[in-house]
Parts: sequence; C-alpha cells; structure tokens
Amino acid sequence: MSLNFKSLTQTALCAGLLLAAAGCKDYLVEDNRSTISQGAYFTTASQAQAAVDGLYNSLRIFNGDTGYGESIWVGLDLLPGHATSLGQSQFNNQLINQTIDPANPYFSNVWNNSYNGIGSANLAIARIPDISMDETLKKSLLGQAYFMRAFLYYNLVRLYGDVPLLTTPIDGASPDLYPTRSPQADVYKLIISDLQTAEAAGLPAVDLNGRISTGAVKSLLANVYLTTAGYPLQLKANYALAATKAAEVIDAGSYSLFTDYAFLHDNAHKNQGEFILQAQYSFGIASNAISPLVIPYFVGISKYSDEFGAIIPTNEFFNSYEAGDLRTQEQQFYFSKYPSISDPTKTVDFKVHALYKYFQVSSALGNGSSDENWTLLRLPEVMLIYAEASNEAGAPTAKAYAQLNAIRSRAKLPALSGLNQADFRTAVWKERYHELAYEAKAYFDIQRTRQTYDVVNNKFVNVIGFKSEAGAAFLEKYLLWGIPSAEIGRNNKLTQNPGY
Repeated sequence: MSLNFKSLTQTALCAGLLLAAAGCKDYLVEDNRSTISQGAYFTTASQAQAAVDGLYNSLRIFNGDTGYGESIWVGLDLLPGHATSLGQSQFNNQLINQTIDPANPYFSNVWNNSYNGIGSANLAIARIPDISMDETLKKSLLGQAYFMRAFLYYNLVRLYGDVPLLTTPIDGASPDLYPTRSPQADVYKLIISDLQTAEAAGLPAVDLNGRISTGAVKSLLANVYLTTAGYPLQLKANYALAATKAAEVIDAGSYSLFTDYAFLHDNAHKNQGEFILQAQYSFGIASNAISPLVIPYFVGISKYSDEFGAIIPTNEFFNSYEAGDLRTQEQQFYFSKYPSISDPTKTVDFKVHALYKYFQVSSALGNGSSDENWTLLRLPEVMLIYAEASNEAGAPTAKAYAQLNAIRSRAKLPALSGLNQADFRTAVWKERYHELAYEAKAYFDIQRTRQTYDVVNNKFVNVIGFKSEAGAAFLEKYLLWGIPSAEIGRNNKLTQNPGY
C-alpha cells in the first residue's frame, strides 16, 4: 500500500486539466518527478493544488472498464438480481450466478484503486498544513482531501466490512505497510469526522465545474448516517441525523429536479440542476464506456467500437413500475428499439428494455467516444434519504410526503397520502429502486436493510435465500465482497470474509 509518487504527480496534472477542460499530454510530466521525495514536493500552493486536483481521479472508481463489459457499477447492479448480461464476460456471469471468488478482478480493482486514492489523500492532508499559502485556499484544499478520503473509505467499508484504516502517509519503512483490518465502527467514525471537517472548510454551496461543494459533503454525510442507522451497525439515532443533513441540502434550494429525463445523460447539463456530484469526463482527457455498456450486444445502433450488452434490465424489473410511469415510456429511462447506424430508415428491435438513461446520443451517433459524466449523487436520492430517515425517526411527515411525491409527480404518478410508517417505508424503498435504477445503489440498500425487492410479487422480502428473476438465490456471504486473494497473499495479517 505504499504510494507511487510518480503516478501522483502525473495524475494530479491530468485531473487538474480535466477540471479546467483542457488536454493532458505525457510531455507535461517529462521532468521525471519520480525522484522527488514526498516532503520536498509539498512546498508551494501550486503543488498543493495539483495534489488535490489529482484526487479527483478517485471519483471515477465505478467506471474503470477492464474489458468485455466489466465495470464496477455494472457488477454492483448485477448482484441484486434485476439485470442480466448479454456480453461475454465470465466475471459478470459470476456475479449474476453468485459464483464469485476472491480472485475476481472486481474485488481487487476497487480495493487497489481505493487505497491508492487514500494514500494520496493522506499525503495531502499531512503535508498541505505546513505550506505557506493563502489560508482560505489551504482550508478549501484540505476540505476536498478529507472528502475524498471519506468517499473512498465509505465504499471500502460497505463492500468489504472491516478494512485497514490508514490515516498517515505510507512508505516502504512504515509499520503500517502490512496493516490489519479495523472494525467497521472505527472506519465509519473516521468517515463522519472527515466529512464534518470538509463541511466546515468553506467550500462553495454548489460547484458547476465538478469540484467538491458543501452540498456534496452534506449529501454524502446524510447517506452515511442512513447507512449506519441500518445493518450492520444499526445506530438508530442516526436516522434523525440523516434526515437533518438531507433537509439542509433540500432547504438550501441549490439543486432542482430536471424537467426532462434526457438531461440525465447529455453533456449540456453536466454538474447542473439535480446533479450534486459527478465523476468528470471530457473528450481528449478522459473517456469511458458507460454508454456502450448499456447497448444490447452488437445491435448496430452506434459508432462505438463495441456494444457490450453488459447490463440489461430484466423484463420483470421493468414491469414492476406502476402503470403510466413516464420513466418506462420509450426513450425515458429505457428504450427497446433504435434506428440502425448503417441505415437510419430501419429500426432495430432489441427484444429487451435497455438503459436509455445512460445512452449518450451525441457520441453514439457522432465520434464514438463516450464522455458522459458518471453521477455519484443527485437530488432525488437526497430527497428519498430525507423521506426514509424522517419516517424511521418517527412517522411520515408532510415534508417527507412532499419529497416522495415530487419525484412521483415528475414521473406522472399520483401523489401518495395516508400511509402508515411501514407502508410509507415500502413506498420509499420502491421509489429508490425505480428512480435510482441501475445507479449502483440497490446493492448497498440490500446491505443496510437486509431486504430485497421481489419485483414479481411487488414486495420486499428477506434477501438471504431469495431467488431473484436473474436466477440465483442470494447467499449470505455476498453481503460483503471477498478480500482480494492477492492482498491476502501479500499480507498475512489480513483475514478473509466468511464464506470465501
């Protein structure tokens, strides 16, 4: 887990230029900074800025494509059992069939990328305070670094449970080079503390360039409180904290629901409207395979070099939406046909409902290189966090109904009213599945509630042993991911999760 310093400097430069919408070429780093020590590098304000800019690569953790349609967000949405894969990835099929083992590259990719980012964040947090620079800028940069560390640990602790808790820079002589796993409760304490520090860092309320904002910090903190109120910690008092923090985001009025679902996947609305936090992409700097991943396998409707068919919603899930839901209409959240790229007068019928909410029309029909942002947090999730958390903290309130019904109203669904606590909970959970569909949220909901959506019978059931429409009965061990085999091979202080 030692820090690759040459990687840090190059990553920092590229990430900074991405945020400034400029290009990044290898010649920019030909001064061979691999010979610079950690301490010597952090001496100026520009170096501090570059180091923090480099941390923004960490936000792309869900979108690293390893070939054959394998991407972290795809894997996360295959596990709940409401999607299939039409491509050729054996690893995606292992996730669907729940035959995953700790050697699966999904597990190692998240682990390695997270700890690389944490190492860079720890270095920034340790070195920036000693730099002579504008104090307001220094506080802002540190706030962003604390947020990034919290963001990465939040993913690690949810996926792997107890994980090594590293808070200082690591080098080859560090006693923490081969760490043990720390209890989840301790990891969450650090996450909350880091986010509280970021919240007080004087960050802007919103940021239209994709940097961390106070709104993003509060939204993630509300998310963390909701998670810790559920399994495995079950800190019930945190429901009230989640509701309070979510309300601060809602009441600030800095974000608003889009009037058109198409805005969720076009370039014109990046970092605007209901988007609270996105991982940034731009042509010539960083691209991704988000759009080609959702197109059914080689149907021939785009200029992408591949149409992976990596994640295809099941018909049963699609049919679980209420009658008249706008999101199920053609080219809203889903689409089942599209003009052929070779002959636009002909329409290709997919025979399935693919995810239009990720189909980037401009690049699919244009240059064949996808650069849509990946959304990490958007306003509907915060609204639903408030609705769920306030209900769990007492009972459905008028404000909780207002959040839920605003999302339903946009989908052309009637308002709900007069529900008891249990029925309101179910309504919110369903709305999370339907509004946040295939946004890498459902698996984490399963972990914290131990419930899953039985879409065939339209109810929530105990996840353990439940056989979803994708075919596999959910095994308890898959409530966590396996510690990567390679990590255990390198560090005999690490233990494996049960069942692996």
